[in-house]
Amino acid sequence: MLLRNLTKSDLDNAVEQSRSSKLDLVNQVTKAYYQVILAQDSYDVLCKSMEQAEKNFNVVKSLYELGGTSEYDKISAEVQLRSLNPTVLQARNAVTLAKLQLMILMGMDPETEIEVEGSMEDYEDQLYMESLTAGDYSLENNTNMRQLKNNETMLNQTLKVQKMNFMPTLALAGTYSFQSLYNDNWNVGDYTWAKSSSIVLSLSVPIFRMGNFTKLRSTKLQISQLSQNIDYTEKQLGMQVRSYVDNMKANAEQVASNHEAIEQAEKGREIASKRYENNSEVQLTQARLTYSQSIYNYLAAKADLDKVLGDESKIPAPSDDKQ
Repeated sequence: MLLRNLTKSDLDNAVEQSRSSKLDLVNQVTKAYYQVILAQDSYDVLCKSMEQAEKNFNVVKSLYELGGTSEYDKISAEVQLRSLNPTVLQARNAVTLAKLQLMILMGMDPETEIEVEGSMEDYEDQLYMESLTAGDYSLENNTNMRQLKNNETMLNQTLKVQKMNFMPTLALAGTYSFQSLYNDNWNVGDYTWAKSSSIVLSLSVPIFRMGNFTKLRSTKLQISQLSQNIDYTEKQLGMQVRSYVDNMKANAEQVASNHEAIEQAEKGREIASKRYENNSEVQLTQARLTYSQSIYNYLAAKADLDKVLGDESKIPAPSDDKQ
């Protein structure tokens, strides 16, 4: 029975190791998916900013040719337009690299053309809903804890097997036989048979086996070390959970603040556009980029939290009203 339990524990440990690999892959794919969306959002924001800068430049250039503005304003508008070009190119390359990483993690041909729909804004409602509900932060399904406890079970079972080597062994054996000698023919029915039987009861008491004591001490030491390791790992994982939860809360608050900042920056741009100022456009671009980054930081922390908690759920879908 103990040997059967050991075999089952080995199987459970192998299954848990496979589950650990699956959780790690889900975590990587999830964050790579979010990274693609963030890169696309950033690229779109910068493209819109460049379009606006080009419009401003054309207006300022026309005014300068008509004598309605200074050469300094024209140069400033042109510098802003040109300065955005390398940033837009970098953002476009970031989208390509993010898609490539996602395809590699999903086992796809890197030459495949894919389109990833959605934006960080699609997850804003989900972010607020999750921040209002208390989650279950139990480490019961954590794969590291499960593997450690499986190892602890295996060591305890091994210890029981080793202790059995010190127990007396009682054996019972019995025989019953027929014998016939000096027969001149093959007529078995006419033979004279001699019957005999025996029963042997033996008791074996191990008095001293040095090897058994050594194995027993070694196993007990491993169990003690593993118990300390389990306590330490549980504390470390608890700190990770707390860190991820705090990051999620902080980024949820940051998203709300950034949303308001975007509205204020848009109003500022409307006012500044009448005077052909460029600083307001820069502020709006920065506000939009920060907004998307805050949502990504929340989703990435949530993905890492799900991994620590052993949650095997798939990538969450965006809210229906924004698809």
